[in-house]
Amino acid sequence: MVAMGKTFRVGLLIPSSNTVMEVDLYRGLPPPITIHPARMYLEETTPEGEKRMISEEVPRGAALLKTLRPHLVVFGCTSAGALSGPNFSADINREIGPMVECPVLDILTAVKEELNRLGARKVAVLTPYSSELNRSIQASLEAYGFRVLSIAGMGITVNFDLATPTPEEIVDFARKSGLSSSAEALFLSCTNFRALEALPLLQENFHLPILTSNQAVIEKIKKIFQEQPRRSE
Repeated sequence: MVAMGKTFRVGLLIPSSNTVMEVDLYRGLPPPITIHPARMYLEETTPEGEKRMISEEVPRGAALLKTLRPHLVVFGCTSAGALSGPNFSADINREIGPMVECPVLDILTAVKEELNRLGARKVAVLTPYSSELNRSIQASLEAYGFRVLSIAGMGITVNFDLATPTPEEIVDFARKSGLSSSAEALFLSCTNFRALEALPLLQENFHLPILTSNQAVIEKIKKIFQEQPRRSE
């Protein structure tokens, strides 16, 4: 077990234009857990831009994170991870795990575990993305065994702008999206989306379990913090 009160360092590989995820993680995690970002250049939220980020920026960012001796590294981009499908978790652990000398967590692995914990197999999905990225999110979730009853996106393709919709606008978008009454959970995808901030308003309007990318990561980090054997300082 990890010794309580000791610093648990989480390296964060995050798109350079993401302004939400670090804030959510620091608000949601207990003080012994510290977040240390390495930013990966990204301006356009498109498959081409995200693939380029993975190939060019991930190795550079991992080399930087290695120097802080992390206990865990998080790859902080839901849609980029989804482009590689369900094999992304194994691929990124194989590619940079030996470099950072710790486990590497991707977003959809954390989402999968939370949906399984909730017992939700049929999900509705909301994103700020374009339809092109939504297709890869849907394909990844379905490859994990979930049934995506609906998926709706705001069509935003500039990564900085993913953080623009306010919590009230996110709730309004959700209302207008026509969520299926058969959905067993609502998943809001994207680490640069103010979905966790919108969660209280969403829960007032929708009477089903609601999960966000950053929320799932927070829960997984806390679990790893509690269970992973302590590395030496």
